[in-house]
Amino acid sequence: MSGARFRPDFRLWGLLPAWVIMGFTLILPIGIVVLVAFGTRGAYGGFGWGFSGASFQQILFQKGWTEELEFNPQYLEIIARTLWLAALTTAICAALATPVAYYIACQPPKRRAALVYLVTLPFWVSMIVRVYAWLIILGNDGVIEKSLRAVGLVEDIDSLLFNNTAMLLGMVYSYIPLMILPVFASMEKLDGTLIEASHDLYANRWVTARRVILPLARPGIVAGAVLVFVPCLGAVLEPILLGGGKQMLMGNLIQTQFGGGRNWPFGAAVAVVLMALVMLVLMINALRTRPAGEAAA
Repeated sequence: MSGARFRPDFRLWGLLPAWVIMGFTLILPIGIVVLVAFGTRGAYGGFGWGFSGASFQQILFQKGWTEELEFNPQYLEIIARTLWLAALTTAICAALATPVAYYIACQPPKRRAALVYLVTLPFWVSMIVRVYAWLIILGNDGVIEKSLRAVGLVEDIDSLLFNNTAMLLGMVYSYIPLMILPVFASMEKLDGTLIEASHDLYANRWVTARRVILPLARPGIVAGAVLVFVPCLGAVLEPILLGGGKQMLMGNLIQTQFGGGRNWPFGAAVAVVLMALVMLVLMINALRTRPAGEAAA
């Protein structure tokens, strides 16, 4: 009886090292960011420990000449631009990745393994190098401009860089492997007899894709959408290099405030808003993927 009474609960103590690591590497840093967000701006940068909500207030308002608060949509436009580009990037990645993943899933095992390796190959190269490559492609006298001149379509074009389109191309290129892999994992499990049955019932390819393939691949598409949308919200390199700092997103807004702006509380407040958006996306995904029994309960 005494041995059973004092038997350690390994469900608690066995997970203690993981909880300690998560506490020091995840929960504690997030807590510090939240505290800084509610702090006060230091006279020479940094922050003070006085409690204030002015940093969150600055996202929506600014002080006028008479110290009255005036609505300022500047930062809301940055947040809206970030959400729009992240959503558009996710949609384009899903549209491009789904047929690619289906093609890979239909290949023989050896060729399939080689194609998956090619999809993961960009991860072996630094993100900075991959984004810089688009500077060569889109820049003045770059690959696209030289190609258009060679075929005689244009004589001179404005720079294709430093706009939303350039950032969008860079983000799609950077994050599309994160969409292909989970969609491929779902496509690989498809039962081929279902597709054959669809054709036996005189369904064409589009109907088969819409009524059979896409519904069965939906878990992979949703997982890939989360994997693409979340890092797009915090993208930094694409706005700096391809946007030229002219088209600001939330990621480089935070970097600017902690760097040259020397306004740590405001940068932390924007970071808290960004974390809230990420948590909202993850919670929506968790609610959508709950088993039917748990949802009913």
